[in-house]
Amino acid sequence: MTTGDDHALARELARAAGEKLLALRQREGFDDPSALRKEGDAAAHLFLMEALTRLRPGDSVLSEEATSEERLDPRRLRAERVWIVDPLDGTREFAEEGRKDWAVHVALWERGTLTAGAVALPAQGRTLSTLEPPVLPELRPEARPRIAVSRTRPPEFVQKLADLVNADLVPIGSAGAKISAVLTGEVEAYVHAGGQYEWDSAAPVAVALACGAHASRIDGSPLVYNQGDPSLPDILVSLPGLAPTLLAGIRDLHR
Repeated sequence: MTTGDDHALARELARAAGEKLLALRQREGFDDPSALRKEGDAAAHLFLMEALTRLRPGDSVLSEEATSEERLDPRRLRAERVWIVDPLDGTREFAEEGRKDWAVHVALWERGTLTAGAVALPAQGRTLSTLEPPVLPELRPEARPRIAVSRTRPPEFVQKLADLVNADLVPIGSAGAKISAVLTGEVEAYVHAGGQYEWDSAAPVAVALACGAHASRIDGSPLVYNQGDPSLPDILVSLPGLAPTLLAGIRDLHR
């Protein structure tokens, strides 16, 4: 595994963790979803932590599966380089046979900016990364826009937004799968305001920004990472041509 380029490392780590998760899925089966979810989270976290400790020993790491003490470590807030990882984004989907909308996230934050990232979609056989950012699809001028939403808990206001801008809602599992769907042309936007954390979006946002997509809070303000409180409750990712319409619609709904 490379120890040089951060973009390549993010992609290799996300892809390798995804391969381990696929093997675990095949080996354990789906008879006990709870156990499969726990084992998947733990195995991917251990792999990523060991790899980053070995390959980037001077960097800090913020992982969804870290302990509270590890997340609150003040050294992370003083660090110039922090890896923000979600070892298994979409544990519910991972433990459901046949579902492909789960992911592995690996991102690098440096001095206030996301500089590298990768989203592995193991069951889809692809990894999107800042090493070779995907080419954004064109906005379809005559078609109704499609907005990715949670398949289990879509925010009520997103339905109102869809009605306002004449859009269709498309339920998709993990946050990484939703943002990736924007970048690959399956939907035109992802809007969420039901509560998230930095690791839910850092890697896919790094890739989205690298390929020229719009990514912000739902009020249009920047997404800020490596904070003491890692909660990041809302997000908008879309094709750039659609962002002004969505932001205006959100402002109208919140007046």
